[in-house]
Amino acid sequence: MDGELRNRIQKIDGLIAQIRSGTDPRLRDAALDLMQTVMEFHSAGIDRMMEIASETGETGWRIIDDFGRDELVANMLLLHGLHPVDLESRVKEALQKALPYLHSHGGNVELLEVAGGVVRLRLIGSCNGCPSSSLTLKNAIEKAISEAAPDVTSVECEGLSELVSIHNAT
Repeated sequence: MDGELRNRIQKIDGLIAQIRSGTDPRLRDAALDLMQTVMEFHSAGIDRMMEIASETGETGWRIIDDFGRDELVANMLLLHGLHPVDLESRVKEALQKALPYLHSHGGNVELLEVAGGVVRLRLIGSCNGCPSSSLTLKNAIEKAISEAAPDVTSVECEGLSELVSIHNAT
């Protein structure tokens, strides 16, 4: 995720925290209700835009696929629960992209489960000559999954003589 997008997301999180900590309950509730109503309005509009695009056939579906690959648009779609590619498919794609690196270090990964935002993996093999094999594989996997599926809440990796838990920072 690029710095500007990360900063925007952090700013939104900060403003929401400020609103929630407000001392005037009526103003706080009104601000939260406004925010929720705007989110629902945007969600309905974005959903309708994707519907219209899909109605044009193959070209529209290619555009929707492009939405899912664009970092900014994909994050916005995730925020509204509208990403065109399901979580498990995005995780599988991320793992496929990480495989060449894992293989170059004598490792591999098996997807065990994706449920409730949690990804369970089994790390296989060893990093030949690498003093921190688990850490090397864990970092490669964490980066790949975080980029493809920022909505993953945690990744649990078993294998390589220890259980490693990776928590997504986003």
